[in-house]
Amino acid sequence: MKLEAVDYNAPDAAERFVESLRNTGFGVLKNHPIQQQLVQSIYDNWHGFFSTEEKEIFRFNVDTQDGFFPSEVSEVAKGHTKKDIKEYFHYYPWGQCPDILKAELQRYYEEANKLASQLLGWVEEHSPANVSGLYSQPLSSMIDGSEKTLLRVLHYPPLKGDEELGAIRAGAHEDINLLTVLPAANEPGLQVLTKEGEWLDVPCDFGNLIINIGDMLQEASGGYFPSTTHRVINPEGADKTKARISLPLFLHPKPEVVLSDRHTANSYLMERLRELGVI
Repeated sequence: MKLEAVDYNAPDAAERFVESLRNTGFGVLKNHPIQQQLVQSIYDNWHGFFSTEEKEIFRFNVDTQDGFFPSEVSEVAKGHTKKDIKEYFHYYPWGQCPDILKAELQRYYEEANKLASQLLGWVEEHSPANVSGLYSQPLSSMIDGSEKTLLRVLHYPPLKGDEELGAIRAGAHEDINLLTVLPAANEPGLQVLTKEGEWLDVPCDFGNLIINIGDMLQEASGGYFPSTTHRVINPEGADKTKARISLPLFLHPKPEVVLSDRHTANSYLMERLRELGVI
């Protein structure tokens, strides 16, 4: 089994993309509208940010969860005991951000949100009638005006060889949100768990866009679209002395959006954050 990139401009792109999401929880797009130069520039500029002590000025706000999260407060994936080997910055348009980096990051935030809205439209268009009937409102409208959608700038530092035994860059986990949009990173390592229980490498060709389903879309679709377990390993044969930057956009509905009989977006998010020990 292999994940194949779908050409965004192909006449059957929507159908093939949604089929991939349904089968694997992941879809990979090539020839999409987000410019590689913009992504590369963000990688370069934030690589510089993470290498300075200035990052401590932007330490995260506990109440609002925006800003810089150092490696000592890095996440422990649900069901794991080892902290992930990473640090990251949470960007919201309303939140803190270095002035010199904000305009570029906001541009990416807007472009990625626009594309993500279209992709949610594809998902709805190719949902069977019994599944689309479960959606409390059009999927793309769930994120319209949402202040919860999060852009995370992730920095996986170079590996020194003295890392805690068993720790990897990001432990196996599922995402909480509707969809996650991720430009292929500058280093390999992202893997997805197949239905057969095997780890599958996600194509990391620079210029690809990787999209995966989160728990909220699984909840809203009654389980039709699976929120798939994925992880970031320390890949064999890769240059472990290289830092790795990653730029996931986590699409979150407005808090009041009804996902299912059991949950609004807010009640679901709070439940998951409590499980993770973040709140």
